[in-house]
Formats: sequence, C-alpha cells, structure tokens
Amino acid sequence: MAMAATTTTKGLTLLRPSSCFASPLLFPSRFSVSTSPARQIRIRCSAEKESNFVEILPECAPEEVEDEFGNGETVLYSISPLPLLFLAALPGASAVRSAFRPFVELVKTLNLPDWLVHWGHPGNMAVVLFAMGGYGTYLGFRIRFSDDVEEKAKAKDLHPKLLGGMFFFFALGATGGVTSLLTSDKPILESPHAVTGLIGLALLTIQTVLPSLFEGKPELRNVHGLLGSGIMALFLVHAALGLQLGLSY
Repeated sequence: MAMAATTTTKGLTLLRPSSCFASPLLFPSRFSVSTSPARQIRIRCSAEKESNFVEILPECAPEEVEDEFGNGETVLYSISPLPLLFLAALPGASAVRSAFRPFVELVKTLNLPDWLVHWGHPGNMAVVLFAMGGYGTYLGFRIRFSDDVEEKAKAKDLHPKLLGGMFFFFALGATGGVTSLLTSDKPILESPHAVTGLIGLALLTIQTVLPSLFEGKPELRNVHGLLGSGIMALFLVHAALGLQLGLSY
C-alpha cells in the first residue's frame, strides 16, 4: 500500500485516512489504532475498513485517548469552509433544475421540433431587444434632446412603456432560456451568456426605480440616461454570447 508523507507527534508517526470523515463541516472522527514495530500508527475507520494513508493536515490536532477497553484511540478535529461557500452560493444550478423540473418534463412530452427548442428563445429575445429596447432607447434620447414639445410628450408616454415591456419579456425570456437548456440536457448558469443576463436584469431593476426619484433629485436623469445606454450595450454583448452559445451545440 502506497504511503503519503507523515507528521511526527510525541515520537510517533501519525497517518490520517482521507475517507473517514462523515460530516463535511465539523467532524470529529474516531479511529482505532495499532502500533507496529516501526512505531507508526495504522489508522482504521470505525467501520473496520482500512483506508488509504494520507498526511495529517496542519489544522488537525491529534489527541490520544483511552477507550473503555484500554485501546489507544486517535481523535482528529477539522473544520472545512467549503459547505459555507456552497450555502452562500444558493440558489445554484441544482436548485434551479429542481424548480424547473416539472415544467421541463411537460415541455419534453410536447415533442416540439428541435429547431424550435434550440432557437425559439434567441429569436424571441432578439425581437424584444432590437424592437422594444432599441426604439425605447431612441425615445429616451428624444426626450433629452428634442425641441419639439409634441414629440417630447409622446416620447415621455411611450418610452417607459416600451422599456418596462422589455424588462418584463426579458425576465420571462430568462425562464424560457433555462427551460430550453434543460430540455436539451445542457448546463445552465455556467456560461458568460447566463452571467451577463443576470447582471442585465439586476441593472434593469435599478433603472426602473430611478424615474420615481427624479422629482427630488433631478440630477438622476443623467444617471438614468447613462445607465440605460450601458444596459443596452451590455445586452448587445449578451446577445452575441447567446448566439455563440447556440452555435456551440
């Protein structure tokens, strides 16, 4: 059996198996031990199954105790931060998959054409982006720079409706994109397309709230205009990444 590097404590060479820890966050683990003539401790899991030898990590503090039968026993304590990082990342792809599973199964039973499942989401979102988003952005600039009072009034009426509709259909389209990927058994939330989409929706939420603050803080109109232009540029990049994703499988 191959042996890894060891750590010497109190004149004894201690070896720790990697497969004996039951809890991923806080584990003490108990092991029965027996000494060999070379003064090494051979560690066995409590289930009496011998595991591979590995080095004791620096954060583990070995402690020798005596059980009721008088046999030597080593207790190792260790804390892993990985489960905490996992909890901080929730909800993740697995949670989304679980939430979408019933709807995905329903879509699969419809036996839709592959091209529709594959390109339906990109086609719909392209229409929303360039028709509603593009024209809504144009109206935003006319509100700022037009000298025609009548044109300005119409733009003020239509601009929030178009951009509000874009926000709604983008949020709805995000669920369609996830469904399309899951129906095709593809990974979700890992691509740059998914990341830019989530960032874009978050920025659109802020953009939607800003007009309600214009009366008390008129300087926010400039922020609204710059942020809106930046969001449209981001969604153009998002569209390019989506096309690249669609062509990749």
